[in-house]
Amino acid sequence: MRRVVITGLGAVTPLAAGIKTTWRRLIDSSSGLVSTSECGPQFGSLPSRVAGLVPLGSREDGCWQAKDWLPASEERQMALFAQYAIAAAEEALNDAGWHPTSQADLENTGVTIGSGIGNLDEAYNTSVAFHTGGYRKVSPLFVPRLLINLAAGHVSIRYGFKGPNHAATTACTTGLHAIGDASRFIAFGDANVMVAGGSESCIHPLAIAGFARARSLATDWNDNPAASSRPFDRQRAGFVIGEGAGVVVLEELEHAKARKANIYAEIKGYGLSSDAYHMTAPKEDGEGAFLAMRQALKHASIKPADIDYVNAHATSTVLGDAAENKAIKRLLLGPDGKLSASEINISSTKGALGHLLGAAGAVETIFTALAIHHRTLPPTLNLDQPGDPAEDFDCNYVAKMAQQQPIGAALTNSFGFGGTNASLCLAKYS
Repeated sequence: MRRVVITGLGAVTPLAAGIKTTWRRLIDSSSGLVSTSECGPQFGSLPSRVAGLVPLGSREDGCWQAKDWLPASEERQMALFAQYAIAAAEEALNDAGWHPTSQADLENTGVTIGSGIGNLDEAYNTSVAFHTGGYRKVSPLFVPRLLINLAAGHVSIRYGFKGPNHAATTACTTGLHAIGDASRFIAFGDANVMVAGGSESCIHPLAIAGFARARSLATDWNDNPAASSRPFDRQRAGFVIGEGAGVVVLEELEHAKARKANIYAEIKGYGLSSDAYHMTAPKEDGEGAFLAMRQALKHASIKPADIDYVNAHATSTVLGDAAENKAIKRLLLGPDGKLSASEINISSTKGALGHLLGAAGAVETIFTALAIHHRTLPPTLNLDQPGDPAEDFDCNYVAKMAQQQPIGAALTNSFGFGGTNASLCLAKYS
């Protein structure tokens, strides 16, 4: 089996448009969560009025405006989630220094980028327009702007990549599935290089209303947005919706070495599972999460004792965080694992960004690679008191401040509605 490494990183997040500024702000314990009350009157009447919004402004200031990344003609053709994906892909490719021109290289470079929900604005607005005005109110670009695989399609078209052109859409596991699937395309010889990740832009009143009706969102912190996402904290009461994109360049190891590419980390294992239990809730014992992580370690041929860090899915929901915490402890404690829970390092970067849905797993894979590369555990913001009950939450959750720590191997987890789970094992390249 061919080895796969990460050689390029790109992101658009609520902390910044650009991965370097995003990472710096994350490690500085900054928050990207803001009030939605000024986004429009419909937002003000919703029970949850906080979100992780990509900051608007110029690219040189680490903010987002489409004209810095796209000509006007392309901007009109693309949904916002596809625009974010284009920007993150450009940054990742520049970071990797991968700009192929030969036919062979173009044929051996592919794209896998997914989204959990995609272009909800387009679906909503066009439905209203069709209902009130009929056929001629439907744009010719309606379907291309709606399709989730068009993010990958636009990246392939822009750069002429003729390898696999693929898109995952598995709710909040999408970004991690996309990167895991892409790594297997390389491992099995379908490509030498893959541009992989996830993108999301559905901070829309209808989306927030839907999640709120499902009792999934934080509603108790509308007057203090920065404190609203509280992974593992005793006062956690729901996730905070976010937007953005994360894209990585994956490369076959010998291919990367031949061109002297910078290697952030190696992808060692990829595990998948299903809860087979409930549409939206995990089993309390975290069995699905445990199975995915166990499978990732099996493929990686790494023992639980060798995992130095877990980037948790932990969205700040009561049930989800507790179930994942149990699964991680079940996996990493024991004869082949850690001697005590205090040796288990876990953090959730959703405290700073909120939950980026289909983009979450991709952005968090980037954070895990950077944690390995910079020997730094990113913090879990707003973690005042772990629990509840406190005796179950006795790991090191990197509360509030980043910690310096050599990381040989790490796991990053993503779970989604429908009981779909994935875990990726990354390791320091040697």
